[in-house]
Amino acid sequence: MTRSEFHAQLLALDLSQRPDEEPHRRKMIDLLESVPDCFQRSAFPAHFTGSALVVSSDGSRALLHHHRKLDRWLQFGGHCDGDEDVLRVAQKEALEESGIEGLIVASARPFDLDIHAIPPFNDEPAHFHYDVRYVFIAPENAASTLSGESHELRWFTAAEMKELPLDPGLERLRGKWQRLVERRHAAAHAG
Repeated sequence: MTRSEFHAQLLALDLSQRPDEEPHRRKMIDLLESVPDCFQRSAFPAHFTGSALVVSSDGSRALLHHHRKLDRWLQFGGHCDGDEDVLRVAQKEALEESGIEGLIVASARPFDLDIHAIPPFNDEPAHFHYDVRYVFIAPENAASTLSGESHELRWFTAAEMKELPLDPGLERLRGKWQRLVERRHAAAHAG
């Protein structure tokens, strides 16, 4: 996906059922239009990142990692490092951080848009990640592998995730995934 295709995708994204993400979309579009290097981690005070919620093949559990540097449970994701295809970035990060081969893209459209603050670290000043989030489905019986970025990997149900101290963006992502699972469950039992 090119920068212009990403711009068009953000503009076309239906957020009528996701009004809390509209301010994030507006800021993302502004960043795209005003900062030429917005896909580089050196772009301050904000740059794009790509994230992935990895769910089990039956959709009942999500795999999170306990991030070594931030010391909290998170979905997989990271910096674009110049790649304008944020979906590809999310897919690459999910593979690197989970070790799961053969992840399936649930939808090429972003599942969630989030902007969150990153505290200063080493020589980087405080800044914002403009995070574009997707859902990936793990193959049946997928085996994960711990990377150097994590203390632990663990599968959680949506209810188990609700008990974790999640940041507001991940809690919103969890809630959207739970509602999706509930709708699919209800549709399966209605037919």
